[in-house]
Amino acid sequence: MTETRLRTWTHAFGYGIACLFIVTLAMQNLRYGFYELFYLASGMAVLTLAGAVYTIICRRHQLSAPGHLVILSGLNSGMLAALLTMDAPGISHWAMPLLVLNLLILPLRQGVGLSLLLLVPMSIILFLEKAPADAIAITGGLFILLAVAALYIWHYDHMAQSAEDLAITDPVTGAHNARFLDETLQKEISRAIATGHCLSVIDLSIDYADEVADLHGRDQVQGLFRDMTEHLFGVIRAGDTLYTLKDSEFFLILPFTPEEGVRVIAERIRRTIAEHHWPVVGKATVSLGCTTRGSGDTRTDTLRDRAHQAMEEARRRGTDSVWFSPGETIET
Repeated sequence: MTETRLRTWTHAFGYGIACLFIVTLAMQNLRYGFYELFYLASGMAVLTLAGAVYTIICRRHQLSAPGHLVILSGLNSGMLAALLTMDAPGISHWAMPLLVLNLLILPLRQGVGLSLLLLVPMSIILFLEKAPADAIAITGGLFILLAVAALYIWHYDHMAQSAEDLAITDPVTGAHNARFLDETLQKEISRAIATGHCLSVIDLSIDYADEVADLHGRDQVQGLFRDMTEHLFGVIRAGDTLYTLKDSEFFLILPFTPEEGVRVIAERIRRTIAEHHWPVVGKATVSLGCTTRGSGDTRTDTLRDRAHQAMEEARRRGTDSVWFSPGETIET
C-alpha cells in the first residue's frame, strides 16, 4: 500500500469515527434538551463529514491537501467559541478527540501547533471559570494526551522514514538503488516536459570489473564500488542524484543539464577516476554513456536504454572513454 493510499484510509477512518461520535453526542444532547450543545455538535458533525468527503475527492493528493487544515481550524475555532459563550458542564472534554484528530490528519508540526492554539486559551478560560484543582486536572490531562499522541505520531513518522530509506538505499554504498531510480527519473521527465528545462543522464560502468574480482576477490570489488560511490558524491553537483544498478554500474540523473553540460561532467568524472589511486587495485577506469532528453522522450526505459547502449559503445571503442547518444526529437 502506498503512502498516499494509507493516508487516505487513515484520514477517512479518522473523520468517520469522529463524525459518528459527534452525531451520537448531538443526539444525546437533543434527548436531554441541551439545544445549544446539540447545535454545536451538529455543526461539528457537518465539518467532520465534509472532511471525509474532501479526503475521498483528494485521495490522490493526500500528502499535500491544504483543505484539512481549513476544516480542522474550523472545528477547533468552534470548540473555542463554545467555551467562551456557553456555560455547559463537561464541554472541555470535547477537546480530547479533537486533539487526536488534529494529529491524525495533519502533519506533526501543524497538528501540534493547531492543538496548542486551542489548548492555551482554553486553559486560561478554565482557570478563570473553575476551581484551580479542577482546572489543573483538566488542562493537565489534555496536555498529557497531546504529548503522548504527538510522541506516538513522531515515532511512527521516524519508523516510516527509516523503512523508506532502507528500501531505496543500497546497503553497500549508501547511494540510491535501482528501485528508486525509475520513480525519480519519471518525476524529472515530467518536470522537464512541464518546464522545458534540459535533462541528462549518465550510465557509468567500472572497466574490467570481472577481472578485478578474479584477481582480488569479490569483497575487494565491493570495496572499490563503495569507494567509487563516495568519490562520485564528491564530484557531482548539488541536485544531481546517484544510483547503483549492479556491482559495477552506476546511473546519474542530472536535471537542468544540456548536451554540452553532460559531456563536460562525464569527462570530468572519467578523468578524476582514472587519475585517482584506489586501495588494493591501484588504478581503475570507467566507461560512460550519456544522453540528453529529446522532445520525444517521455519514458524512463527510453533514457535508461539509450544511456546503457552509449556506455556499451564507449566500452567497444576502448575503455576509459565517454560516448554521447542524442535524444529523440519530434518535428513540430
